[in-house]
Amino acid sequence: MAKNGKDKGRDKEKNKDRDEAVTYFPGGASRGDYAKDLARLQVEIAHLQAWVKKSGARIVVIFEGRDAAGKGGVIKRITERVSPRVFRIVALPAPTDREKSQIYMQRYVAHLPAAGEIAIFDRSWYNRPGVERVMGYCTEAQAKRFLELAPRFEAAIVESGVILLKYFLDVSEEEQERRFRQRIGDPLRQWKLSPMDVESYRRWWDYTRAYDEMIRMTDTEYAPWWIVPSDDKKQARINCISHLLNSIPYERVKFSEPDLGKRQKRPDDFDEVRHVRRLVPNVY
Repeated sequence: MAKNGKDKGRDKEKNKDRDEAVTYFPGGASRGDYAKDLARLQVEIAHLQAWVKKSGARIVVIFEGRDAAGKGGVIKRITERVSPRVFRIVALPAPTDREKSQIYMQRYVAHLPAAGEIAIFDRSWYNRPGVERVMGYCTEAQAKRFLELAPRFEAAIVESGVILLKYFLDVSEEEQERRFRQRIGDPLRQWKLSPMDVESYRRWWDYTRAYDEMIRMTDTEYAPWWIVPSDDKKQARINCISHLLNSIPYERVKFSEPDLGKRQKRPDDFDEVRHVRRLVPNVY
């Protein structure tokens, strides 16, 4: 049923706080501003979560991009304050021999969301026209065929009622090298530097050509690519999360405060000594 002017006005007022919370004006931000903006957006992500659970929405968010472009950092900020049962991160390892014998999309379909779920793909089926193509893990014919079929596959996903968002994080040659060298010198980050990362550094222009064709052939009206410049990691996170929230027609769901009631009384026969357990010792 179409809404009349009054209903639309009430809806607009109802989501005024939401709209203000997810609007970000780029142009550089101080560390304090970044923390404040991120906290504000994470509150909105919690509201999104409540709406997804109540409405039964299904959402797929794909993160692709250059190595060291900051995909993991964006995903961490999206998911660190919400339930992993609603926000599922899908980061698949290299395919097994069995999976290699399957239809290419088969193992990804199993991770698409059910009602009330958001599936966040930390790399996705776009491995084929990216790393697999550049590194020779698939044939050129297989990569070309994927680029022809992917839009049809995504059309089927969207037509089924799933909200599909695709983000490509881009980083300059200079900034990627700086981040790689930072990883080399930092024991806490060395695990992030894989042999594949080193190859991506060496084959910058091979990846550039592969990604350019991938985006050109799979950018559609129903599943467009959104490019996230990420030389500035903090701004990239704020911009990307803001865009994600603005791209989903969620509404704030009123929280029903539970009545905690009264706690049980301690049983008269409870023996404190008998129920002593081993305690982790204090460090400080």
